[in-house]
Amino acid sequence: MEVYRIENVSFAFPGQKRKALSHIDLTIQSGEFITLCGKSGCGKSTLLRQLKTVLRPHGEREGIVYFGGRHLDEADQRTQASKIGFVLQNPDNQIVTDKVWHELAFGLESLGVDPSSIRLRVAEMASFFGIQAWYHRSVSELSGGQKQLLNLASIMAMNPSVLILDEPTSQLDPIAAADFLETVKRINRDLGTTVVITEHRLEELLSISDRLIVMEEGRIIADETPVKAGEMLHAMNHAMFKAMPSPMQIAAGMGGEGAFPVTVKEGRQWLDALLGDNPREYHEELKEADGKKEPAARPAIAFKDVWFKYEKHGPDVIKDLSFEVQEGQFYCIVGGNGTGKTTTLSLISGMHKPYRGKVHISGKNPAKMPSRELFNQYLGVLPQNPQTLFVKKTVEEDLYEMLSGTGMTNEEKAEKVGVVVDFAELAPLLAMHPYDLSGGEQQRAALAKVLLLEPKILLLDEPTKGLDGFFKEKLAGLLKKLNAAGVTIVMVSHDIEFCAKHGEICAMFFDGSMITSDSAKAFFAGNSFYTTAANRMARHRWSEAVTIEDVIERCKATSLQASV
Repeated sequence: MEVYRIENVSFAFPGQKRKALSHIDLTIQSGEFITLCGKSGCGKSTLLRQLKTVLRPHGEREGIVYFGGRHLDEADQRTQASKIGFVLQNPDNQIVTDKVWHELAFGLESLGVDPSSIRLRVAEMASFFGIQAWYHRSVSELSGGQKQLLNLASIMAMNPSVLILDEPTSQLDPIAAADFLETVKRINRDLGTTVVITEHRLEELLSISDRLIVMEEGRIIADETPVKAGEMLHAMNHAMFKAMPSPMQIAAGMGGEGAFPVTVKEGRQWLDALLGDNPREYHEELKEADGKKEPAARPAIAFKDVWFKYEKHGPDVIKDLSFEVQEGQFYCIVGGNGTGKTTTLSLISGMHKPYRGKVHISGKNPAKMPSRELFNQYLGVLPQNPQTLFVKKTVEEDLYEMLSGTGMTNEEKAEKVGVVVDFAELAPLLAMHPYDLSGGEQQRAALAKVLLLEPKILLLDEPTKGLDGFFKEKLAGLLKKLNAAGVTIVMVSHDIEFCAKHGEICAMFFDGSMITSDSAKAFFAGNSFYTTAANRMARHRWSEAVTIEDVIERCKATSLQASV
């Protein structure tokens, strides 16, 4: 049975000639699991918001969306609220009450459901989602993963026929993201709920998807099974192939024929079939150059026995933290939600002060430095929520605002802005309001603002959130150029693949402190879950192979050894 039929839908934001959506035709059947992907700004989120009238952005729209065989505009708000569930990127933007059980009941109360039915549905959802242990807790005490799961549970309590998710795991750590997507899979499999989801993390999704829809510049360029869509992108030499799962990219890198593997399990089977009984190990020492440089004369950042809590009588968020980041290092910090990673960045930037211990940047206490000196000579900070950096009505005005008071001429400002605009591919977006941009576009615009300061130390909090695989590579190239020029980079990230491929030193945060750090490859080669899909696929043969490129290199070398 048909759930949605989209006929010739086009959409443009106010004052924009470029269409965010262009002549979209799409049919979604009941019970399907559909994944939507594409470069940031390709129109994914805009398309999803056409599927629920209350979320449609303001602008010029053409075409018709049918829901359940009827014009969507004819469906009343009650019907849409109960039958069309929508999960946003940021869970804090969707939670409206103070307690977990209040949130579970809120939607049902708004629909006028009787109290006995509410109690039954809330109990059922709490059991299905496994949230009994924090049923009575305050929402403010929940981790990011718990909040997103609560969002999902409160929506499912209303028994929607379709569930729409807009990058729901963008702020979750890898384990929490995998758990969340497994729950979505259960909803589709066990309840028969139609699922439409946009994601940049495709490793976990494609194995459970019926169709993969790829968008580019507001148009659909592929609508096939995940394997066929991946093969199409590879044949087109399309940049979005870099977003495909690691097993698929490795098989393509080896010139694989036939169906590409999608999951780690399929990747292992493909690898064993390729190599047969060739020697198990590829003998190569892990190079020190992969992750370690000679120590600098002095550390760029130093923590010594640091303790911090947000409230006087509250729990410690940072506990006896000591570590150093050397000048010119690319230092990545990974770990679960709520372990203290972002708080650590706030201590480096002087936003917060520890109640015990010392924090120094270039030998100085950041909390005692004047803001002009701290941010014009030392630090550039990209926060987790890029919207906090936007203060003007257009992207262009926001960029020039960053250079106000610098004493530069108009020509010098224009030249400097032009460089970051070219890098971040912001030219088509300069006249737009920053809040009208997609999540990935906002991330690029915010990064461009920060780079205008030319900082000596760059603090990045989830910089790859909302970015497609193509732009991640561009970002990595720029960060490496900055790093080679002596800029120290500290990056907090849930993007394991990015850290493994491009980071120099990686550290694990747990329970308010740093429990280990090592060169990127050595760090990820020693982990069971906090590691890359490429490593999980090939570790039974090469435990030190961490990136897609590592596995391809070893495959080729082993095949060459076997042929000699």
